[in-house]
Amino acid sequence: MSVLVEASFAFRHYFYSIMNITSLIDITPFTWEAVFTCLACGTIIGGERQFRGKPVGIRTASLIVLGTYVFLACSIMVSEHAKMSDPSRIIGQVMAGIGFIGAGVMLSKGRNVYGVTSAATIWVLASIGVCIAVGQIRSAVTISVVVLIILFGLDVFEDYTHKVGKTMHTRLRGWRERRGGTQTSRLEDD
Repeated sequence: MSVLVEASFAFRHYFYSIMNITSLIDITPFTWEAVFTCLACGTIIGGERQFRGKPVGIRTASLIVLGTYVFLACSIMVSEHAKMSDPSRIIGQVMAGIGFIGAGVMLSKGRNVYGVTSAATIWVLASIGVCIAVGQIRSAVTISVVVLIILFGLDVFEDYTHKVGKTMHTRLRGWRERRGGTQTSRLEDD
């Protein structure tokens, strides 16, 4: 029994000497600043999408940005040490993979296609992860705010243009009906 106790004590001593607090928080080749920036950028954009009930929410957006960052940071590390890898090829492969994820979000029903904005958002999220991986953290945050402005601010403008468009189409339809059906049928054939 004493051999077992001594082995247990030796294991605990060895484990605690290896696993000190510094080794637990060291995530080299990644940085905590970049990881938190990934989470912040994903939260900024994903929060808007989740607020509107769209498919790409906070978790998905944060994971896309973080995953892209991890892939790129690893490829940059490998290229520095092995002198054989080209990180730009990894960027291309990540973007192609993100394209497949975006295609899975889109849905075609009749003449309408749904989810295009969510697919474009996924693509931009991956590009933000690339910015963070190459050290452009401030640019990544700025792009996230610009994307938020596009998703939220231009939505208001889009609603306005739809209302104006409906009004114009109603007026045009009324004008065509007053002028006679011959011009309407000719325009519909074109």
